[in-house]
Amino acid sequence: MKTYKTTLVICAVLLFFGAAFGQGEQLFKAKCNTCHMVDKASIGPVLKGVKQKWNDAGEGELLYKWVENSKVLISSGQSKMAQAIKGFSGSEMSPQQVTHEEVDAILDYVDNYVEPIPDSTATGGPTEEITYVPDYEGNLTMFYWLITFMVILLFAIIIMSNTIIGFVKSDLFKNKLHEQNDQKEGKNLLGIILLILAVGSMFTSNTSYALEFVNAGDTTEKTPWLLVERSDLYILLTLDLLMVAVVLYLKNLFNTFLYMVVPRKEKVKPERVKKIKHVLTDVVPIEDEASILMDHEYDGIQELDNNLPPWWVWGFYATILFAVIYLFNYHFFRTGDLQEAEYKKEVATAQKEIDAYLDKMAMNVDETNATLLTEEADISAGKGLFQNNCIACHKEGGQGDIGPNLTDNFWIYGKDIKEVFGTIKNGTANGMPEHASKLNPIQLQQVASFVLQLKFKAGKEPQGTEIK
Repeated sequence: MKTYKTTLVICAVLLFFGAAFGQGEQLFKAKCNTCHMVDKASIGPVLKGVKQKWNDAGEGELLYKWVENSKVLISSGQSKMAQAIKGFSGSEMSPQQVTHEEVDAILDYVDNYVEPIPDSTATGGPTEEITYVPDYEGNLTMFYWLITFMVILLFAIIIMSNTIIGFVKSDLFKNKLHEQNDQKEGKNLLGIILLILAVGSMFTSNTSYALEFVNAGDTTEKTPWLLVERSDLYILLTLDLLMVAVVLYLKNLFNTFLYMVVPRKEKVKPERVKKIKHVLTDVVPIEDEASILMDHEYDGIQELDNNLPPWWVWGFYATILFAVIYLFNYHFFRTGDLQEAEYKKEVATAQKEIDAYLDKMAMNVDETNATLLTEEADISAGKGLFQNNCIACHKEGGQGDIGPNLTDNFWIYGKDIKEVFGTIKNGTANGMPEHASKLNPIQLQQVASFVLQLKFKAGKEPQGTEIK
């Protein structure tokens, strides 16, 4: 039966997604990363290699007791490792409800952790390390909303399921099934509803393993009473969506049963709707189609002489009107801008915005107003930029290689700061690349100033004109 198969599919999905699971990395992030880092000391000590240390000390089994309740293990005096580590931090490790297998999974993840290779910036330097701090307050607020929605859906599922069960058990429904000689199908339908209700109850009883209650006496960190991770929110959201699907399914199931007993009334379209439809389509009623039947036929097929739909005709006239307005607006009166003119105006407007931004950021430097910088900080910055962008062609000391010697008095494009600035910015036809796309105006000015203060070094033969 189609209804039965559909229900089985929904039940399988609910059972699959309703169970929370995870190992290794997920367990560490859910239970440990508030106080511990994988390979660095934090509020808690370094966890990498801790399992081996406890095994070497002959206290491998006591490690599990330490995780479960460190305070009890310290008080018992059974563990030297516990006594050694108890003074590491002023905060006390809260008891953890974990199995031995989960502890092993966490420590295996920590021992096999490999730090990701950091990305590099455009200049080759490492990026700044970013530490992710969970937004527990925001997560807890979202958790409340999702739980509230889940409770509402649970009540809806229970009410709808009970309603369906009561309806199926009613004499009215049983008599209708008896009339249709389908008592077996009725029993199957009742079994389906009971199965949905059971799965719905089990579905709403699951909670995420990652939720962690904070010790009320631990005030070392400003965290809420319940630590909710993003993974918990994703699980709750998934459960809510599946419960919405169950509610919708129960609604359709109830309507199906209801229409088996009470036939669905065919809605009669109001006369107003019929008139609107006729105005839009101008369709001849079926009973009057003989009046528009054309004489010719082909293979026994005759053609109706229907009018074009009025909405289509009006659209066609609207396009003609639009074309006339467009022609006069853009070509005759020229009150509007064509695409090319509009593009140029937008470019000009954008350029004004760029100029205003550069002026605001003190970067309105170009070939016309560049000045020679003499401050040590500017020369040092120029040296760094020169080493990153120029030594491939001019060598580190500027004595030249592929490019000319920058330390002598011979210059191809001029020695003035404005000319050197323009050469670096725009490049040249002889192979010098432009750097305007790599460096901002201040950086270009710093590089040009560094080049002009270079001391003479013997290198590539002179090129250009001597300028003293």
